[in-house]
Amino acid sequence: MSTLASFQHGLAETDAIALRGLSHDYGDRPALRDVSICIAPGESLVVLGPNGAGKTTLLRILATLLRPSAGEAEVLGASLPKQAWRARGKIGFLGHEPLLYRELTVAENLAFHARLHGLERGADRARELLEQLGIRGYAGERVGELSAGTRQRAAVCRALLHDPELLLLDEPEAHLDPRAAGLAEPLIGAGAERTRVLVTHDPEAGLAQADAVLLLRRNGSVAHAGPASELSAADLDEAYSR
Repeated sequence: MSTLASFQHGLAETDAIALRGLSHDYGDRPALRDVSICIAPGESLVVLGPNGAGKTTLLRILATLLRPSAGEAEVLGASLPKQAWRARGKIGFLGHEPLLYRELTVAENLAFHARLHGLERGADRARELLEQLGIRGYAGERVGELSAGTRQRAAVCRALLHDPELLLLDEPEAHLDPRAAGLAEPLIGAGAERTRVLVTHDPEAGLAQADAVLLLRRNGSVAHAGPASELSAADLDEAYSR
């Protein structure tokens, strides 16, 4: 089922992500308001909106790190939050923080995450990813002593280590120079052949790789939710100007 058909008809067995009336409040402050959208496996959902629109909050809910205040969320066949355990091992999350222990080396961090996911050949997978990201020579370095760019590349390795079905990406190229971004692109970009949810502050770059778009206003309400082809310049102007 296409994104459009899934969005129009609601939850389908083939949906990788299905949200219905999803909302989240921080105390008395709404962060997300009534978000509904469905995404098929292998599609890329790009989440746009000004600062404070709830983009990172949405990713944290999908990553099972935050409970919604209202509505329904289904990720990879698991209803959140009750069945979060079914989805966690299938999700790769790359957020603002690298989620690596600063006092451990890159290799030690990846070995730890491999054990968490029960990977039998975790060391081989880690070496392969480190090579692809161009940081194999940093495997023995403590994360806390690395540059921000090298830490980000190590975080990409961590997010991909268990070969996740779903990638949740919050400004994934932050701290990456053009060469590093080019190395990461085949692994986390539109050609990665995984379902992706991408948060970006760059609408032009995001739309170039989007199957569907969720455009949020500053108050967390939805300005557009559906196919990227149906997003208008007026939608963008209205969302970013309010």
